[in-house]
Amino acid sequence: MTRISRGVVAGLAAALLAGGAAMAVELDVIMEEVPDYDVVARLTERFEAEHPDIRVRFDAMPYDAMRDKILTSFLAPEASYDVIIVDNPWMVEFARAGYLEPLDARIAATEGYDYGDFVGPLRAIGEVDGRIWGVPYYNYALGLIVRQDVFDRAGLAVPTDLEDYVATVRRLTGDGFYGAAMQPQRGYKIFEEWKNWLYAAGGDLFDDEGRVILDSPEAIRALELYIETHREAAPPNSLNWGFDEALRLMAAGKAATMLSYNWMLPTLNNPEGPAGALAGRFQLYEVPGGKAVLGAWHWAIPHNTPHKDAAWTFVSWITSKAVDKERVIMGGAPVRVSVMTDPEVWEKGYGERYYRTVLAILEDAEPLAVGERAEEIIEIVGTELNAAVAGEKSAEQALRDAADRVRRLLGR
Repeated sequence: MTRISRGVVAGLAAALLAGGAAMAVELDVIMEEVPDYDVVARLTERFEAEHPDIRVRFDAMPYDAMRDKILTSFLAPEASYDVIIVDNPWMVEFARAGYLEPLDARIAATEGYDYGDFVGPLRAIGEVDGRIWGVPYYNYALGLIVRQDVFDRAGLAVPTDLEDYVATVRRLTGDGFYGAAMQPQRGYKIFEEWKNWLYAAGGDLFDDEGRVILDSPEAIRALELYIETHREAAPPNSLNWGFDEALRLMAAGKAATMLSYNWMLPTLNNPEGPAGALAGRFQLYEVPGGKAVLGAWHWAIPHNTPHKDAAWTFVSWITSKAVDKERVIMGGAPVRVSVMTDPEVWEKGYGERYYRTVLAILEDAEPLAVGERAEEIIEIVGTELNAAVAGEKSAEQALRDAADRVRRLLGR
């Protein structure tokens, strides 16, 4: 079916309904092609059985292809997509540009939805200028994943502050084994990892008055320690690694720690997963310092879809308490407090300790970047950070350049 014909189809559907027959509304949904997508697709089969008047068609793709397709859909007279997922750096931009449908009234009118059950920092990402534009779907909060057996044999406690972490991973490095599997790839990946170090060193991107403080002493210290750790406790050929390469190193049994997405733990502990015989030896902790970077996907409805009601029917169903509980038991990343504190989820999922740790991580986490220029800020800072790790600039110079570029971008 071409997109041009959708208005005609809607008119035919109305005519058929008037005559006693019904034609299903077709919802086109864009999603990132990750394991959680497979879970959603399986659950959607039941949604369609329960809602025979709605059909859902997914367009799943790699992350890098999504933003341009979503923007093209927003700018068309009629949307290509009736439901989208929004990455947290895009939320403010999309909401303020008028691209999204506000959800406040729909949430309030949906019996038993319990919007307040979503973890607070996740809710906050979807709230812009006092309105709700997206509801949480998937968390990307980072935690510290460790080879627990390595720490136990060495008689070492898992570090809770940055300096102790650096000293510990240096101690564990040697003979082809590395203390840290890192992701210093230029752009998004290094920024996503290093910002946890920034929090642990007492720094941030902005102060309480919105001034750029990327070049603060705390930020410089965080980057110096990051560079030192990469030089002395990570593989020498890993300058361009992202999380895929870091995960492979952990799974191969060649690294003791990895700062990565909390849901990597079940992947590593799956006996049929990439770690093979090492499955069960990995454990999740909060990041050193306790405050983690929070990434998240949110379900949202484009302003220009003609199927807003059907879109909300699907979104509210897939994010409802009961269905979200099923999604998490099936392996999805949790977003609701009730799910993470449910003994049935503990039993059928990955255990009480895992879900309580994820909840603790989420409750004390902040987004990677927010605001209308968040995507550009991530690229600017991530480029400068990688240059420092590569030895092209000192930590101080790289952060000074990053801060200057961000100030110019924001007109500050």
